[in-house]
Amino acid sequence: MSQSILWYRGMALLTSRPVLWLLFAVNALGTVYGYYWYKGQLEETYLYEPLWYLPFVPDSPTASLFFTLTLIYLLVADRNKGLGLGKRSVLRGFVEAFGLITSVKYGIWAVAMIWSGYAMGDTIVWQDWMLTLSHLGMALEVLLFAAYTTYSVSSIVLVAIWIYANDWMDYEQGIFPRLSEVLLPHLDSIQWFTIGLSTISIAIAFSVLQFQKHRRSRV
Repeated sequence: MSQSILWYRGMALLTSRPVLWLLFAVNALGTVYGYYWYKGQLEETYLYEPLWYLPFVPDSPTASLFFTLTLIYLLVADRNKGLGLGKRSVLRGFVEAFGLITSVKYGIWAVAMIWSGYAMGDTIVWQDWMLTLSHLGMALEVLLFAAYTTYSVSSIVLVAIWIYANDWMDYEQGIFPRLSEVLLPHLDSIQWFTIGLSTISIAIAFSVLQFQKHRRSRV
């Protein structure tokens, strides 16, 4: 059996309604847990910082929230006319671009922070393994579904404005996710690493557009 046939069969399974509903449930629950994980930092920000800081505090759960919304679009599209590039809208494009870019960024970022802390002397506990697997899953799943997104260049630009603003809020206003104490002396390096991940994630979103354009030209 050729690799192309295996690929198409694998994607058909991945985009089947049972799998989409399973991914929706997992991501929805993960989003709720993620916001709960940020509970303490959200409360501190609410008490001691301007209220408009609040949307910039929870990073990973907001990323998974937007991918969960992307799955809803895919479920509706599958029910009506099949998965693909139909039913474009400005809102859908922004949701899908936001989910893709931020899930890649924070999926990789969280894993990098966990294991950088370990390299500097932190002890790894079971929650770290859970967070590692879940965040790697975040990055992987959005890449697997990227071919079915409908966003445009303007959607990427809007998300880029948000994501760089979020980086500025995190490291200039000090609302970055809580880090291990061993990592705090390296905050400047973490800041530049984070900005670099933002740029790479945005570049991936542009690459997906080029892939879609190439795919359509061959149909």
